[in-house]
Amino acid sequence: MKGLLVISGLGIIAMLAEIFKFKKVLLPLVLIGIALAYTLNVFEWNTPCDISYFSNMIAFDKVAIAFSGIIIITAFFWFILSHNYFEEDSNLVDHFTLVLFVIVGALMLTAFKNMTTLFLGIEIMSIPLYVLASSKKKDIKSNEAGFKYLIMGSFASGFLLFGIALIYGATGTFDINLISEYTSQNAANMPMFFYVGVIMILVAMSFKVSAAPFHFWAPDVYHGSPTLITALMSTVVKTAAFAAILRLFMIAFSGISESWTLILAVIIALSLVIANFSAAMQSNVKRMLAFSSISHAAFMLMVVLANVRSNLSLNAVIYYSLAYSLASIVAFGVLHVAAKNANGNENTDAFNGLAKKNPMLAFCMTIAMLSLGGIPITAGFFAKYFVFTALIGTSFKWLLVLAILASAIGIYYYLKIVIAMFYQKHDGEKTFELDKPQAIAIVLSTLAILVIGVLPGLIANMFKM
Repeated sequence: MKGLLVISGLGIIAMLAEIFKFKKVLLPLVLIGIALAYTLNVFEWNTPCDISYFSNMIAFDKVAIAFSGIIIITAFFWFILSHNYFEEDSNLVDHFTLVLFVIVGALMLTAFKNMTTLFLGIEIMSIPLYVLASSKKKDIKSNEAGFKYLIMGSFASGFLLFGIALIYGATGTFDINLISEYTSQNAANMPMFFYVGVIMILVAMSFKVSAAPFHFWAPDVYHGSPTLITALMSTVVKTAAFAAILRLFMIAFSGISESWTLILAVIIALSLVIANFSAAMQSNVKRMLAFSSISHAAFMLMVVLANVRSNLSLNAVIYYSLAYSLASIVAFGVLHVAAKNANGNENTDAFNGLAKKNPMLAFCMTIAMLSLGGIPITAGFFAKYFVFTALIGTSFKWLLVLAILASAIGIYYYLKIVIAMFYQKHDGEKTFELDKPQAIAIVLSTLAILVIGVLPGLIANMFKM
């Protein structure tokens, strides 16, 4: 909770930076504040019991603290990576404030105990993103991305609110623990509209993680948004959304899992097939990574499908969230640098000869691609291994076969970038520019991918009894 308060305070301070004229120190101030939030988060991990706030509307248990830690670490790397984005933009204060409140909403989603807090967290996180997606005012694709995200996000929020209303009508409470108790005691007598409400919430949350068939917004929004904002969507937002899904379907609706598991299995299967075949056909790297994110959403949803409230499931989804976030930071960071040096070209040929232009950057991108593909010794390998382990004890083993085949297709399109970097000819006349802060963020994220890939127990045993 203290971390959430610190980030909220940073957002308010950022709004005052223009008035009190301290814009130049805003980035260092934000980085120090995020580091402080993470430190407080670590101290809360050692708290002997869960702490609830605001009449049990928010409670920071160890699961919430773990997800919050991933979001805060990702945000720290993201701010370092995006220092140029803020320096070059005339609306620096506005963008700082919007990003910080995206993080505030994300942290709320990791710890909500009440449907009201769930809705507030989603809206606090989403509304600034609609603005950030369209922040390239003179770029028609960015304008389209923001408009499309706003329209589709509004539909998803409508589904979420209607679903919450139906669940409240059936149970008489917004508290997810009380909903769980009520459904367990009255499973045979629940009205049909309650199940409709659960499905509507599943649809709304599937939109938030861009799972098929509710994924249509993702490629265009990812493609049109500024690359660094796309990185924010792909990491912080996705981690928060999965933390929310985990709480909803492994706590509130766990007692009626038979009503939603088959639907979720279909969503996962569609996501695996559509995402990987679509990604394999893309020449634009941002669109490829957008479809890739849909595939990774399917892998994380497999843990929810297992519906086992155990350490194995928690470890799997937290490890996967961290591994995916780190790899995405590296991938989008390198893409941002490569496109900047290729006059805005975001296609695969922007990476041609990168190994000779900048070997360090090519190495980092290779590690990120291998991790996203699930290749040893990267974090992505154990991420998928833990997910498969969580699901193997269920009746959905056919999904494991489908996931393995989909991963094989993923290797193909990830390696296309690696081949371009190491084997394609490059323009030797142009120098390659890379700022030191960007290099630091990319290298540190790459090292983290390798460390938790070699020593997965650092993360994977967090909830071991």
